[in-house]
Amino acid sequence: MKIVNTLELAQHGPVIPVIVIQRLADAVPLARALVADGVRVLEVTLRTPVALAAIEAIVRAVPEAIVGAGTIRSAADAQAASDAGSVFGVSPGYTTAVGAACRDAGLLLLPGVATASEVMAAQADGLSFLKFFPATAAGGIPLLKALAGPFPDVRFCPTGGITPQSAPQFLALPNVAVCGGSWLTPADAVDRGDWALITRLAQACAALRAAE
Repeated sequence: MKIVNTLELAQHGPVIPVIVIQRLADAVPLARALVADGVRVLEVTLRTPVALAAIEAIVRAVPEAIVGAGTIRSAADAQAASDAGSVFGVSPGYTTAVGAACRDAGLLLLPGVATASEVMAAQADGLSFLKFFPATAAGGIPLLKALAGPFPDVRFCPTGGITPQSAPQFLALPNVAVCGGSWLTPADAVDRGDWALITRLAQACAALRAAE
């Protein structure tokens, strides 16, 4: 699915699942389980040997999903993610080189930042919707509140240490558009193919913003 800018991702639900796929056979049923209850934006991290093939499989078989690649760290990652069919990329940090590589590859970027200097670097390159990572370890809600003062025009996707219990507090902040979370795809549930559980976790996401 085509999107024009990464902030549009926030229109499709309050949580972007951060997905680690170990077995290619899990990719499509996992994606279908998430999409079944409205979690359409999927970040498949480039942390395993099958990640790119998993992205390709999901893009082919689950057209209603909006698939992105996480852990973009280099120009090669950006190009490979684009070639696999990713609509967007997510990086753990930000460099101008990674930003340029994503633009060259036609990949929209949600870059990771953890400090005011990194926010300024990303903004200088035209990026104003940013991943705040690692959210809890880097300062959590107090730091996001502090960043709102000098950066009223920046929106964030906090990721890292977010839980179903803490997500509503993050989502209540005016500068938070959406959260990233790994709790939607617990490794043990994926290992045993418990897609019904993952669908139930996806369904519960709808209530997170209402719980603010």
